[in-house]
Amino acid sequence: MTHVVVIGSTGHVGTYLVPRLVAAGYEVTAVSRGHRDPYQPHPAWNFVRKVTLDRVAEDQNGTFGQHIRDLNPDIVVDMICFTLDSAQHLVEVLRGHVQHYLYYGSIWAHGYSIEVPTTEMQPRRPIGEYGIQKAAIEAYLLDETRRNGFPATTFHLGHIVGPGWNPLNPAGNFDPEVFTMLAQGKELALPNIGLETVHHVHADDIALMTMQAIANWSNAVGETFYTVSPAAVTLRGYAETVASWFGREANLRFLPWNEWKALEQHSEKEVEQTWGHIMRSPNFSMAKAKRLLDYQPRYTSFQAVHEAVTWLIEQGIVKT
Repeated sequence: MTHVVVIGSTGHVGTYLVPRLVAAGYEVTAVSRGHRDPYQPHPAWNFVRKVTLDRVAEDQNGTFGQHIRDLNPDIVVDMICFTLDSAQHLVEVLRGHVQHYLYYGSIWAHGYSIEVPTTEMQPRRPIGEYGIQKAAIEAYLLDETRRNGFPATTFHLGHIVGPGWNPLNPAGNFDPEVFTMLAQGKELALPNIGLETVHHVHADDIALMTMQAIANWSNAVGETFYTVSPAAVTLRGYAETVASWFGREANLRFLPWNEWKALEQHSEKEVEQTWGHIMRSPNFSMAKAKRLLDYQPRYTSFQAVHEAVTWLIEQGIVKT
């Protein structure tokens, strides 16, 4: 039986990936810090070996990679690698001992786009340390595969959506009150003219993409795949669509950026989040994954967000 080790297994994507792996007949070991349960319960977790490891502490001690290797994996799915040093350490230890290493990066590795939808072939111009590190890890893994045969695949993920956490909202931040305002017909201010874009992806579609990469090993190894919904959405179109779910027209006001960020209801963190999203305005292509992996996402951005907002309403976080 093929053994899959999932690092960061109880997070957004692991909630969906681990049950898919179990259903497909894989032996699964779920590695996490042990601080929380998956976002959604599933009986498949009864058939999973659970291992508690603190990657940050283990990386500092130089022991994380050996602990993963000692689990004797055939496949490693790495959801929580954030620095080049961490990636290099793990690869050096796993070299020659795994069939496939699947790494979760971020569309933040790309930075600004020149042509949209952005393809994997376009040059990286990452902004900020997080994006710079994700781009560096991708470049390292591609080089390791092509020079030394290390069997790596990179996924650059969009804004992850699903029931159990706050989705990126039409104002480009994670304040759930924005959904309440749209549901109740209150005025919502958007920066500029609301035509910047965001690009979601449902967590289960990321899990599906991972399964397709495992199943199509020869097409996946040595490649990067943008992992997003079929289409990005504009802030304005996003707000109008959410309002329509509640039988309303969106009551929108548009303000120049400097005026928008000065509004009292916006925290410093929310302003930073919004700026990070609108300055990049992600809009990525899924064509490569469809061509090489026969990948067909189940959710549009709006379908994914609708599921998440429904959960927020059930929890009393969004009030209609």
